Amino acid sequence: MTEITLTRLWLMRALFASIVLTVLLFCLLPLNTVPRFWAGPDLIMGFAFAWVLRRPEYVPLPIVAGLLFLADLVLGRPPGLYAALTLIAFENLRARAPRLRDMPFTIEWLSVSAVIVAVMLGYRLLLGLFLVPEASPGLWLIRLLATLASYPLIVALTRFGFGLRKALLGEVNALGQRQ
Repeated sequence: MTEITLTRLWLMRALFASIVLTVLLFCLLPLNTVPRFWAGPDLIMGFAFAWVLRRPEYVPLPIVAGLLFLADLVLGRPPGLYAALTLIAFENLRARAPRLRDMPFTIEWLSVSAVIVAVMLGYRLLLGLFLVPEASPGLWLIRLLATLASYPLIVALTRFGFGLRKALLGEVNALGQRQ
């Protein structure tokens, strides 16, 4: 059995927070001053979902909630709306993580894709319901497809770049809980 030490636990939590903050930094950089005709993927959501399905103890709810709320504030979205929808999906995936552990990656990708579509569609519908100005449907669709397409790349990066793999059956985490 491989045990996750308490030091590794907090290092991985810090790594997740630094990844999210780096993504936010690059979202804020003025790389191009003319409007774009495409939208990039939601990498924060992708990383959060990949990490919660691999190692749920590395991404506790308070850290993820704080980072998502910070992203709402920094990116100029209605504060808390996108964060709340993403947190609901995040906890849904956390509950499904033990069942998805032994499934092939395609099943995981389809499950995460359904959750991402639900979050983005719910966000768009709530913005429309409250008459909040929103981006064109084309940009929204490009962002959705880019997020869905980037998920396998995010999983590959977390697996081979950061060494984050799914917990094996019977493995013990830093808190002494069996996985």
